[in-house]
Amino acid sequence: MVEKKSSPKKEPTQDKTYAIVEASGKQFWLQPNRYYDLDRCHAEVNDVLTIEKVLLINDGKDLKLGKPYVKDAKVEIKVLEHRRGPKIIVYKMRPKKKTRRKNGHRQELTRVLVQSISVGSKAAKKSKAVKTTASKVESE
Repeated sequence: MVEKKSSPKKEPTQDKTYAIVEASGKQFWLQPNRYYDLDRCHAEVNDVLTIEKVLLINDGKDLKLGKPYVKDAKVEIKVLEHRRGPKIIVYKMRPKKKTRRKNGHRQELTRVLVQSISVGSKAAKKSKAVKTTASKVESE
């Protein structure tokens, strides 16, 4: 009998933690230790900003969905640089009218690095639960 060699299942090496946030009127899927290009924000390079408009957080075990935002959730991002996006050419022409208009555009962007994704109330609830159980044990 021939035994089949099963290849080990490949686990994704990346962290399963992610958050969906609202920034500059758009929604972004953010993961820790990755960089993203957002619309230009008024911050200096190396500043740390906090996004509190978090729509969803998944930490690998638990999924929290906000209505519309997750309470006490925050994503800390660090500004790496200010840059410009690719040039887009807009060309408008009306046939048989000799009307032509050529215009270009480059979007102003800010490259940011996601430092941490956290829910503030999660840690507070654990510490309160420990205190209440300890007081129940003492009263009995």
